[in-house]
Amino acid sequence: MSYFFSLSSGQTKSASTNASLVICHDYRNYSVWSPLLLLIPLFPCYNTVMADLFTELENQNKQIPLAEAIRPKTLEEFLGQSNVIAPNSPLLNLLQTNRLFSMIFWGTPGCGKTTLARLIATKTNANFIEISAVTSGVKDIKEAVENAKMALRNGTKTILFIDEIHRYSKTQQDALLPHLENGTLFLIGSTTENPSFQVVPALLSRAQVIRLNPIDDESMFKIIKRGLAYLVQQYVPMDCEKGVFDFIINLARGDARSALNITENAYFASDLVDGRRNLTVKIIEEICQKRNTMYSQQEHYDCASAFQKSLRGSDPDAAIYYLAKMIAAGEDPRFIARRLITCAAEDVGNADPMAFNLAVNAYKAVELLGLPEGRIPLAQAVIYVARAKKSNETICAIDAALSDIAHGKDYPPPMHLRDAHYKDAAKYGFGEGYVYSHSNPDYEQQFLPDELVGKKYTR
Repeated sequence: MSYFFSLSSGQTKSASTNASLVICHDYRNYSVWSPLLLLIPLFPCYNTVMADLFTELENQNKQIPLAEAIRPKTLEEFLGQSNVIAPNSPLLNLLQTNRLFSMIFWGTPGCGKTTLARLIATKTNANFIEISAVTSGVKDIKEAVENAKMALRNGTKTILFIDEIHRYSKTQQDALLPHLENGTLFLIGSTTENPSFQVVPALLSRAQVIRLNPIDDESMFKIIKRGLAYLVQQYVPMDCEKGVFDFIINLARGDARSALNITENAYFASDLVDGRRNLTVKIIEEICQKRNTMYSQQEHYDCASAFQKSLRGSDPDAAIYYLAKMIAAGEDPRFIARRLITCAAEDVGNADPMAFNLAVNAYKAVELLGLPEGRIPLAQAVIYVARAKKSNETICAIDAALSDIAHGKDYPPPMHLRDAHYKDAAKYGFGEGYVYSHSNPDYEQQFLPDELVGKKYTR
């Protein structure tokens, strides 16, 4: 079959004709239909026609990932984040009144940041513009603002969703400020990094940071079940071996996208016999190249706790075992190293300062080497910290001082210690009577506030 133009009934081939392309199944054969491109300028709508044509061809050939295919369409279908969108939660109550506000979703990959942003737009009937900070800039923000202004003329609010917002520079983030300030649009940013360090203060003051947790095991079970049900409905039935769900949950570690990717790949990799698939743990092990270990989300916290307590209790053998268990289960080695640094400061402290240095260097080594080589400097630091002399003076001192301040003992420094490096300081008596300690090390002077003279935080 050849390619041809199909004209509306009763119309002639003129400049005002609306034409649509009808193509046969072998549209990939460019040499067959490319001559028709010469005819397209006869029609004023040819750009739109071709854009629609190519978009349709692209959509027909896309392999839509399972995670996208079963993405929730309503907030009621959304699983996980019960701390944020549970019934009668503040966020849900605001959305039910169609009240929008700017927010930044901070959470691990696959916890539902993008999905939740889209559902909020749907719930509030808002115009939704989605861009990525990786591929966009100030120009895209300006275009979004113009789009939002047009929507406002039709009585519609606009949500600008910026994925990976922490990748924007200060200038790019600042470009959002006036438009958030005057209500032209509302921002929903998503980030895997701590916004306190990656987002400029001016933007943080205009947006509410909402912490999203990794998907809990119960919700993850339902998500995987929903994914398999979709695959069975679209393709062929399947049998599922006991332990498959738990294994996928352990591998995904709170990342719903990862869980659904594993589910989809395992489904199509499973044996097909008499029109029925058989999904087993072994198939998933071979695909992911990881053994099935007992390591649920609860086990993640249990092992981290046992690891740190073994270090604190000076048992290097137990600490090494829990280190191995976490590595074997696919734990992020940077998480392990952070626990190690915390223990070195909290439980060893100044009794052996080298422990802290070794723990920090183990973290850097893990970032440089990755696994499996990173296991060696981690193990070295673990053994050292476990065997080091222990002291909790550091954590006790800072917590005692913080407790005093939290309970009302929040006092100003003595007058002679206050900053005297500006013109009017002397007029207020700031810095008067201060003695430079290096010039007179034997001179005794007061450093604590007047109300806390004699207070001891260290020992």
